[in-house]
Amino acid sequence: MIFVHDILSVIMPTTTSSRRKTKTKSTGSRLSKSGASTIRAVKSAQKVAAPKISPSSITNYTTAQRWLNSHVDFERMRVVPYNNRTFSLERMRKLLGALGNPHQQLKCVHVAGTKGKGSTCAMLASMLQVCGYTVGLYSSPHLVDVCERIAIDGQSISHSAIAELFKLIATKQRVLGDNRPSHFEILTAAALRHFADQAVDVVVLETGLGGRLDATNVVTPLVTGMTHISLDHMNILGNDVETIAREKAGIFKKGVSAISISQDTPVSRVLNQVAEETGAKLEFTGKEIEFSYRFEATRDLGPHTRICVSTPTSRWDHLAVPLRGEHQAHNCCLALAILDKLKGHGFSIPEDRVVAGLAATKLPGRMEQVWDEPRVLIDGAHNAASITALIRALGAHITYDSLVLIFGCGQDKDAHGMLKQIALGADKVIFTAARSNPRATPPDELMRMFAEHSPKMAQETPNLAAALQVAGRAVSREDLVVVTGSFYLAGEARKYFIDKAAKRRR
Repeated sequence: MIFVHDILSVIMPTTTSSRRKTKTKSTGSRLSKSGASTIRAVKSAQKVAAPKISPSSITNYTTAQRWLNSHVDFERMRVVPYNNRTFSLERMRKLLGALGNPHQQLKCVHVAGTKGKGSTCAMLASMLQVCGYTVGLYSSPHLVDVCERIAIDGQSISHSAIAELFKLIATKQRVLGDNRPSHFEILTAAALRHFADQAVDVVVLETGLGGRLDATNVVTPLVTGMTHISLDHMNILGNDVETIAREKAGIFKKGVSAISISQDTPVSRVLNQVAEETGAKLEFTGKEIEFSYRFEATRDLGPHTRICVSTPTSRWDHLAVPLRGEHQAHNCCLALAILDKLKGHGFSIPEDRVVAGLAATKLPGRMEQVWDEPRVLIDGAHNAASITALIRALGAHITYDSLVLIFGCGQDKDAHGMLKQIALGADKVIFTAARSNPRATPPDELMRMFAEHSPKMAQETPNLAAALQVAGRAVSREDLVVVTGSFYLAGEARKYFIDKAAKRRR
């Protein structure tokens, strides 16, 4: 099958000057000739690559996937024209209108940020569920199966249900004419329609890319949350944290409470500016919301973090953070602060249920152990800040003799920034590439970059299976193998060990 992103990677401009020309400062900016030609290229690629799949031919999950993959997937593209024509909220609203405007029937919490969105949303959804609410959770990316992105009370949507939704959307998208929705827009529309059909009490909605032009930004939420903002998706959102922060703050709405974790000064300054411009009511953890944490180790829980959070209406003392790492204490505080805001919208939040909800949080792909001998962990860290947090968390929470890191990342990522941190923490590095990521940086290129930062032992392999074989020969019982650098690679590793465990049981 030909995928849209494969064609786009060839026909779209990749030079710095082209990216600079296509960038717009506001939704009303006029596209340059370069930008307009890029948009035409996108539409041309859609027409060339998309197989002619009629709604009636979507009869099962396989044909539904084929139809979904016939649409542009910006997550897999190296260069994307970032403007309100490529990422069209008007197109999204029109599609949702044809689906009965499900987003207008839902109570939502909307969360943006660079890192920590998935963790924050998972903790919040778990607490709300244990408090007795039916909770829809929309997250991205997935690790193994696209159905992971759409869940109710922790259960992913079924293959048959998502196939039916895609069939419905395939019928309704005719209202858009040639202006076809993207891969992510279809998934977002499917999630919103599914949550409305199932009459969930509340939806926890994670942005996909940025915020201002993200397909999820069609909702008017009860509360918005902002996790840590750092450099990521620089080829799309901008080359500095201030520009990126402004894009992510695009989810702020007039009169809607917005809560952000403590940010670096340039970022907090931008968030305050956008809040003032939009009329959002912005608060920060560590400022308006009092927050402290400490690291401890006990016989029952082992090494873990405990936090204290105080808002104008609630106080939580010495709660155990369910996810490992200092950064997760900040994410947990944000989830609790959002939960507290929901009280003002009629939600009942008993304190004992909050504790139980936190303890019940499960989040695959974040310092998740997937094998015992040798010990193998996977983590979706994919920028310098998250790699730094991962290295620190490994040192604080896990005992090991030697750390072997299997690493692969996308070409649009800050590889040098990540490799600097890896050089400080890993004893050996094995570079590889995720087969599922068309933007993967070649392993030999990562080897060359790593040599600029460290003389440590490193090796390149063509794929994950080969990397795991090399790691298996290099480690002893007390060593630790960590697969990281992208969710693509973490997802491949998770599936690899799920399949391996299944074969062992047979």
